[in-house]
Amino acid sequence: MSRFKSKEEIESLRKGGKILAKILKELAKYSTPGVSTEDINDYALKLAEDYGAEPVLLGYHPEFAEYPYPAALCTSVNNTVQHGVPRADEILKDGDIINLDMSIGYEGMIVDSGVTVPVGKTDATSQKLIDVTREALALGIKQAKPGNHIGDISHAIQTFVEAHGFSIVEVLCGHGVGHAVHEEPQIPNFGKARSGPEIKVGNVFAIEPIVNVGSKDVIFDDDGDGYSVFTVDGSRSAHFEHTVVITERGPEIVTKV
Repeated sequence: MSRFKSKEEIESLRKGGKILAKILKELAKYSTPGVSTEDINDYALKLAEDYGAEPVLLGYHPEFAEYPYPAALCTSVNNTVQHGVPRADEILKDGDIINLDMSIGYEGMIVDSGVTVPVGKTDATSQKLIDVTREALALGIKQAKPGNHIGDISHAIQTFVEAHGFSIVEVLCGHGVGHAVHEEPQIPNFGKARSGPEIKVGNVFAIEPIVNVGSKDVIFDDDGDGYSVFTVDGSRSAHFEHTVVITERGPEIVTKV
């Protein structure tokens, strides 16, 4: 599988990225008190159909899982770090925060993006967590330019997050994307500058800081739904993600509205 994408493939990524950005914007507005995470999934399926996109997470079977993923997106609420499976009995409440993480296929190419949003009005610490994670993504993307290294992205994210008193989840990371949901290279959210593979024109990355209020340690729900990841101490977690194409001029965010 090539790490480099052609001009034609990049154009398809741009088209798909615009669609995914619109879908996530609608889902964020829809995530209000009284709505279930299953309702959000149903709406995501409808939007994907309306836009002619393939919800590629539905039926996706990663190596670690016993069964394919059963939904169109991951809905991770409060202390769920990643990969939360939508449920009819998980009802959003005022003050919650929710991460919406979705991948779609369009014209044979895959884009991946995620946002964390407050449900109604949340507390100051949760809002700071959201703001810091969003800005950490922006700073990481700035380092994704030709001639830099993966470690430059990692270091920028880690230093900003830790300076604000939060912790980086180290066992989950960003990745290449485009031909498949997950491709090489892995893109950790911690590390040393100038380390790791060199970033080159034609690379496509899903950059995604994952940040906890408390401990960096997490629990994998192997005995539950088989997918959800939780903070070990019950603290809240946030995640933002963009698909980024590396051009001669620098990083181009294709999943930005």
